[in-house]
Amino acid sequence: MQTQPTASHFINGAYVEDTEGTPIDVIYPATGAVIGRVHSATPAIIDHALNSARTAQAAWAAMTGTERGRILRRAADIMRERNHDLSVLETFDTGKPYQETSVADATSGADALEYFGGMAATLTGEHIQLGEDWVYTRREPLGVCVGIGAWNYPTQIASWKGAPALACGNTMVFKPSETTPLCALKVAEILHEAGAPAGVYNVVQGLGDVGAALVSDSRVDKVSLTGSVPTGRKVYAAAASEMKHVTMELGGKSPLIIFDDADLENAVSGAIMGNFYSSGQVCSNGTRVFVQSGIKEAFLARLAERLGKAVIGDPQDPETSFGPMVSESQMEIVQGYIAKGQDEGARLVTGGARLDRDGFYLEPTVFADVTDGMTIAREEIFGPVMAVLDFEDEAEVLARANDTEFGLAAGVFTRDLVRAHRVVAGFEAGTCFINSYNDAPVEAPFGGVKASGVGRENSKAAIEHYSQVKSVYVRMGDVEAPF
Repeated sequence: MQTQPTASHFINGAYVEDTEGTPIDVIYPATGAVIGRVHSATPAIIDHALNSARTAQAAWAAMTGTERGRILRRAADIMRERNHDLSVLETFDTGKPYQETSVADATSGADALEYFGGMAATLTGEHIQLGEDWVYTRREPLGVCVGIGAWNYPTQIASWKGAPALACGNTMVFKPSETTPLCALKVAEILHEAGAPAGVYNVVQGLGDVGAALVSDSRVDKVSLTGSVPTGRKVYAAAASEMKHVTMELGGKSPLIIFDDADLENAVSGAIMGNFYSSGQVCSNGTRVFVQSGIKEAFLARLAERLGKAVIGDPQDPETSFGPMVSESQMEIVQGYIAKGQDEGARLVTGGARLDRDGFYLEPTVFADVTDGMTIAREEIFGPVMAVLDFEDEAEVLARANDTEFGLAAGVFTRDLVRAHRVVAGFEAGTCFINSYNDAPVEAPFGGVKASGVGRENSKAAIEHYSQVKSVYVRMGDVEAPF
């Protein structure tokens, strides 16, 4: 596959290059080889993208919701038709196994385009009768939206942000992570091919300075970020200074509680999905696994056995089920956390080492006998490292589960559904799971509380974050005035 893109940016319906921008090498995580190069956006590129989005927005908003929706649904069809090629590209971009990208990345992007394409025609206001007078409301777009993506799900995030924005009549300038710059270009290309007018969806590459320039620009009305909490705080502050609308989908250190009566096999599956999918690089991961003492050793034994069956290898091989970290720097960060876990007295059950091969591979790693104060139990690692903590009773574990600045996700495994719903009601988290983990259908709101974010992505809830309501009071009689 050709991994060198036609040009670094996609603006106003065409690929655009400006080699004056800082070069950014595209590294294949499975080998460490350079497979492409893009250039960070210069001020001229940023101006071109924002002006194109601003110019295109009025005409796009003037189209009917049905017309906009038809384009989004057509883009979803194209994305599904090209799922194989898009999945191969996603694997080159991120290092995630094709076994995963072929079912979870472009497919979920297509789901978002289809869902919000179907919703576009339903975005209406309401009528409020007040005696003879009445009020009607209009749901209107915000204007130009900036999306800033993370490197773990480049196709999905570009679609999750673009689909509701475009459905509501906004235009978008999307900046992917500099670590994974390839996939968002294909999303823009497909949307334009499907009929989105030039300037409706634009992609610019860049480092942090490009993101900062986009967020602070007066032509921008809305900012949506997926990223770390420290980055989120900076972006939120910059957007707030200009009174921009924001959606912040940030990090987490989510709890997964497994009670004695849980189905052991399902609980182990949930813990694997919540820790080792995408090599552990998922913001909602349940990396604090609280296991009730009665099944702790059985859980650890079965978990180690299952992890031993992971197929670690070439991520383009459909048989491979566990791939490399996204970059050398991220791998080194995770290695540092593994060392801290050992230094602070956690018991290494399995894994912990870098594989002796090209690329950025770490073994799936499990620590047991972890206590709440250990670094690996407090800080987001964003890698294949699970911390298993003991607990005795429900009240105790719920208090410990909530004792964190984060609040993105949480899960519980138990056969007692009354207890399951009670525990979920007590979680301080925005996205929760019962006898499952990390399901993220487009029909359901996704997002966090506390430091894990502001607003929601997906579902009808996303419409509220990409549109605004205008109230119109209509008086049917004479106006009374005091003088």
